[in-house]
Amino acid sequence: MIAKLMQLLQLDCHTLSPAEKAHQLNLATVSLLIEVINADDHISPDEITHLLDVLQTRFNLSAEQAKALFEQGQQAHHNATSLFEFTEQINAHFNLEQKQTLVLSMWELSFIDDNLCQYEDQIIRRVADLLHLKHSELIQLRNQANPDIPG
Repeated sequence: MIAKLMQLLQLDCHTLSPAEKAHQLNLATVSLLIEVINADDHISPDEITHLLDVLQTRFNLSAEQAKALFEQGQQAHHNATSLFEFTEQINAHFNLEQKQTLVLSMWELSFIDDNLCQYEDQIIRRVADLLHLKHSELIQLRNQANPDIPG
């Protein structure tokens, strides 16, 4: 606990470059996406492939960069104590459309295996709440990701 606090204090004292800030934001985003694929305790190859595709297209990364970001995100996810540490960064830097795109990506990942588990649903709802999205936006994004589910 003290080490974590010291790390936070050192981060505040050290001014991050724009590239470092962008990387931290990308790391927060991928960590939330990883949270979704870890929710059902089974990570399928299709989920990883889709997540890497999302990273390449939405962040304009090469396949190698996407894989490296994914691996760093797994570590950040593993070390995280709550979703708040990621959503706090996103709230500070994302506009509404970017937040909606993130939640849409989360829903898409949850439907990759054609089975939305309750834990995936709970995580996405919690993230949407922490990102200050309206319930109607959450449902609209879910329906956009998979229009075959009942409202």
